[in-house]
Amino acid sequence: MHVGFIGLGSQGAPMARRIVHSGYETTLWARRPEARVPFADTAAKFAESAAELGAASDLVCICVGSDADVLDVVTGEDGVLAGMKPGGIIAVHSTVHPDTCRELGEVAATRGISVVDAPVSGGGIAATEGRLLVMVGGSDEDFGRVRPVFSMYANPVVHLGPLGSGQITKLLNNLLFTANLATAANTLALGQSLGVDPNRLGDVISHGTANSFALSRIVSAGGTLERIAQHAGTLLQKDVGLIADLATTAQAPTGVVLTAADATLELMDHRR
Repeated sequence: MHVGFIGLGSQGAPMARRIVHSGYETTLWARRPEARVPFADTAAKFAESAAELGAASDLVCICVGSDADVLDVVTGEDGVLAGMKPGGIIAVHSTVHPDTCRELGEVAATRGISVVDAPVSGGGIAATEGRLLVMVGGSDEDFGRVRPVFSMYANPVVHLGPLGSGQITKLLNNLLFTANLATAANTLALGQSLGVDPNRLGDVISHGTANSFALSRIVSAGGTLERIAQHAGTLLQKDVGLIADLATTAQAPTGVVLTAADATLELMDHRR
């Protein structure tokens, strides 16, 4: 399988590097010329456009920032679909609305091309170490085709169901993480009000039954949400908004998790 990769940022670059180093013939494309520099010492090839990359690839992995970016690099005038041959497959690693992936799937199908949604969790370090979590939505056949490549940078690689299921799962993950930030931050603040040092409280809880990834992020950030808000507030605001809209459309009860997530966004000054 020939693999194409678009989106060589802090997470996409180590993913692409692991594909290259695994021996797959790999073609890269990036809007920013400087994104090519870290791959100068590798066997990767570089395309001059997304269409050229599509023409060279059986599988194209997309890891760009937004729904609009995904649509542009895939369906734009010189996008992936302009060059890709029938039988190819496109994997959307970006976290976007599930409807964006479904719409791409419909457009791609008219050209004999498949789409899977495959958002990731873990960050650049996990990608470098080959332990990302990949949440895949798509047909059984398409999952079987992409799994060997995904396994180069991820463990586990989980098939959730039809196209769109991966994005819904990622949004639910981010919803719960956002909710956990508020409960963890409030617990540390309550402890301080009751005379318990928040740093020591965080250290104790991190070894107990109430431990969470959210708690560890808050403790490492000095016990407040300020640093997390600066780095991730906008993204969490987007993801909570997306899953809230999906729940409203489906008339699905959200319970306390959305209330807690909204409390976090309020504390971060990133109200949805």
